Amino acid sequence: MTVTRRPGWLDTEATTATPTTAATATATAGAVARVAATSAETAETAGTAETATSAVREATSAVREAQQRPLVSPVNSHNEWDPLEEIIVGRLDGATIPSDHPVVRCNIPPWAARLQGLAAGYRYPRPLIDKARHELEEFVALLVSLGVTVRRPDPVDHRRRYGTPDWSSRGFCNTCPRDSMLVIGDEIIETPMAWPCRYFETHSYRRVLKDYFRRGARWTAAPKPQLTDELFERGFRPPRDGEPPRRILTEFEPVFDAADFVRAGRDLFVTPSNVTNRMGIEWLRRHLGPGYRVHEVESRCRTPMHIDTTLVPLAPGKVLVNPEYVDVDRLPEPLRSWDVLVAPDPDPIDDRLLRITSLCGRWLSMNVLMIDEKRVIAERHHTGMLRALERWGFEPIPCDLLHYAPFGGSFHCATLDVRRRGTLASYAD
Repeated sequence: MTVTRRPGWLDTEATTATPTTAATATATAGAVARVAATSAETAETAGTAETATSAVREATSAVREAQQRPLVSPVNSHNEWDPLEEIIVGRLDGATIPSDHPVVRCNIPPWAARLQGLAAGYRYPRPLIDKARHELEEFVALLVSLGVTVRRPDPVDHRRRYGTPDWSSRGFCNTCPRDSMLVIGDEIIETPMAWPCRYFETHSYRRVLKDYFRRGARWTAAPKPQLTDELFERGFRPPRDGEPPRRILTEFEPVFDAADFVRAGRDLFVTPSNVTNRMGIEWLRRHLGPGYRVHEVESRCRTPMHIDTTLVPLAPGKVLVNPEYVDVDRLPEPLRSWDVLVAPDPDPIDDRLLRITSLCGRWLSMNVLMIDEKRVIAERHHTGMLRALERWGFEPIPCDLLHYAPFGGSFHCATLDVRRRGTLASYAD
């Protein structure tokens, strides 16, 4: 796909100072060498040849030492609660209503699916974008005020059409980095997403990903899916009340969204969904190897998509669960010794336009972002959740992001925590 770069392609980012890493060691050593060479030249001019030779030796040694020193990855995140140091936050520029496809329609009510099909491929209305952008920038400012380094993707024209030999589509938006990338320790994994309109979504993050890689991070991409008709159940319709769960995906090839996984050190929890099949879960399980355990969580949601409104680990031994979607008596074995915090009913949304345009269910009140084991950013509108978090011993930080729902989520969806101050541990033994 040919990409035309426009003025302002590389935006100035709202960041705190990024810590110096060993990746700068070679450049530092080069500077040392230049200083030493200047000292040597000065010493030689002054007639002290022995001093000049010593200075050159010291500079050469410094260069060799810097080249041999291992890089220290700027990516380091093992769970949802270690102290947050660096994060990627999505962007609304160029947001486009998702192209019509059964895998998109199956997660929204039939009447909304018909409207979505008519509007597919058009830009989101400016009033929706302006409200969401205002709240998003306030959220970014809050993160910076808390000492968190914030990175952003590049703006993209998502109306541009692209394709493979099998299909073509327009894009969607890059509002939710949580969906397309998964951070495990010092590794960022690009995920094989099931929506065709999100096929190239990680390209808008490539500048950031390349920077992390050059500074020592591991960077992996799962196999790009074909997304042909064989992946989707023909004539699929969501189950009605009382019918057994079923999902639109077959096991034709591995697909998964990163947002169907949450991390608790060596244990990951996942819900199979309309964007994550068991072949995708097995791909990740094999990729991570025996050092990690991947547990499936049964969901009663009729249209499952993303675990972060179903089950969210908040701190060691504390997990927030959705009582509508999860049977607390059937949690995976590692969580049965944890304190189970049952989410209160979400506060109702009065804005009719927001209810109509939201791509998410009513449980976005659970879509919180942990700053550390105590502090948690949560939606200001959902006062029931704020009070519940206080009762459970947390320190909620109210913030507005209600109008982000038409673009795919709230605080957890809108972010990807890249670096948290902590080490790999097991919390479920």
